[in-house]
Amino acid sequence: MSVINFSPAYRPAPVSFGAPNLFRSSPPRTYPAYDVEKTGEQAYRLTLAVPGFRIDDLAIAARPNELIVTGKHLEHIHDRHVRRGFVSQGFERRFDLDNHVEVTGASLTDGLLAIDLERRLPKAMQSRTIRIKGKPAKPTLIRRLQQSTADAFGAVARRFARTRPRSPA
Repeated sequence: MSVINFSPAYRPAPVSFGAPNLFRSSPPRTYPAYDVEKTGEQAYRLTLAVPGFRIDDLAIAARPNELIVTGKHLEHIHDRHVRRGFVSQGFERRFDLDNHVEVTGASLTDGLLAIDLERRLPKAMQSRTIRIKGKPAKPTLIRRLQQSTADAFGAVARRFARTRPRSPA
């Protein structure tokens, strides 16, 4: 019995579709887990699950096209716990960001670190509408014929509506 492996065909493609590009060429890491959600037209929120970490234990560094989140326990916490269910090891998580994506804020609530990101395009790169100057074109012969034909059909339709016999009620 032969086995055919289709796994390369089902790998996800690293495409951002306008969202922060979070794919790296290095092997994927699973800790800490994170979600990316779109909160506005050009705004995103990156949420990392960091249970057991306090604000003093976390650091966020924003560089051009890169975001680095580091977590390291500052005190030795293993002495107090009989059993530790949360991961107590430190971590460093790197995210590649698309061009012109900036970190606008961060908050830690109930073990979730939320980092707000926003794409801010420079004024020169933003699309704008250009007004076209000139005189409006005069109606051509074809347009005048179309208009007169439409007027004639409209007059016939109105006359037909007035002369149509009414059904007895």
